[in-house]
Amino acid sequence: MFKGILDQRTVDDEWLKPPPEINPKLVLDHEKPPLSTLISAHDFEVVASKTAPRKTWAFYSSAANDLITRDANKSFLDRIFMRPRVLRNVREVDTRTKILGCDVDMPLFVSPSAMVKLMHPDGELAIARACDSRNLVQGISNNASYPMKDITAAGPGTDYFFQLYVNWDRAKSEVLLRECSANPRIKAIFITVDAAWPGKREADERVRADEGITVPMADAETRNDEKGGGLGRVMAGCIDPGLTWADLVWARRHTHLPLILKGVMSADDAILAMEAGMDGILLSNHGGRNLDTSPASIITLLELHKRCPEVFDKMEVYVDSGIRRGTDILKCLCLGATAVGMGRSVLFASNYGQEGVEHLLDIMRDELEGAMRLVGITSINQAVPELVHTGDIDHLVPDSANHPYARSLSSRRPPSKLWNGSPVKARL
Repeated sequence: MFKGILDQRTVDDEWLKPPPEINPKLVLDHEKPPLSTLISAHDFEVVASKTAPRKTWAFYSSAANDLITRDANKSFLDRIFMRPRVLRNVREVDTRTKILGCDVDMPLFVSPSAMVKLMHPDGELAIARACDSRNLVQGISNNASYPMKDITAAGPGTDYFFQLYVNWDRAKSEVLLRECSANPRIKAIFITVDAAWPGKREADERVRADEGITVPMADAETRNDEKGGGLGRVMAGCIDPGLTWADLVWARRHTHLPLILKGVMSADDAILAMEAGMDGILLSNHGGRNLDTSPASIITLLELHKRCPEVFDKMEVYVDSGIRRGTDILKCLCLGATAVGMGRSVLFASNYGQEGVEHLLDIMRDELEGAMRLVGITSINQAVPELVHTGDIDHLVPDSANHPYARSLSSRRPPSKLWNGSPVKARL
């Protein structure tokens, strides 16, 4: 504060006017910049952080506990370096490929995300229209804001995957499986296996939720309680933590569609998925939103190469969590991924509706094409491990399921009565 004697000769009529009334809405909100000024996935995140409703931003941007896994997803991808080849004709580049038999214009799909209507009134409908216009696959969340049939009708020319959270009440999940099987646009079921319990997303808990919001395909309703206002925690109330490998047989009985396990984070479970006859696995830690300090998805991809490379011949392998750049896509492809998923970035882009999602997808395709040219390849099938250097993170990749401390601890602990050590062989 400044103190002193006011020179009354300097006081004019304008200075004496009362201050204008403050509009709280103008103070809290920022105007979105023109879409054409956004040139990266990061730009969409920055705009969303300033313009999205406070609760929406808290829900989408939050991750579990100390955000270690969320940040590792991206930072470990950044520690992989490209090994470009030069003097190759890269005038024409083709990013087209297939995902589970679906023809797509690039090896990228939209990862399923909950309650997109929180960001934009059109929610998942806007994403569906954008994917339709760009010939890409959209993953539909069990916790979507709109019914499945409305989403697929919004983008009738493209294909969809459905993400299933297995309900405590199996009959409710069976209804969804039948609906998927009857919808010709649904091409696969992604069974979520990394959400037996909701992660502690503290940013989401700290901001109160609007109560009474329901989602049409889930048995849950938003509310606040003594733990906070976490949408993720409340929406997870219908998920059965008793889901086991034996339930995959149940899922097979109720759909003819390919089954993919979403949330595999170890080579051991990748092997079990292969032995169980799964059609694919999605290496994902839920964007770091469930178990903090779980491995970055790219580390799990490298672990598969080290411990069970045969899975790449038996199943399609996808990666999500941390994908922000075209180089991220290319690195995963070089390391054996069939395709990658993007979740948060698409949510942030949906802040601009269909046009925003289209703009983001165009950016990602431009970046992927540019990375392919600069590394010296012209088609997706030319992406091979020789084009990347992983030495900076190779020491973080597990060599086996064994641990040097396991022997000394096992002698002091009674055997578990809940797990027999070989769930697939014993139960399927």
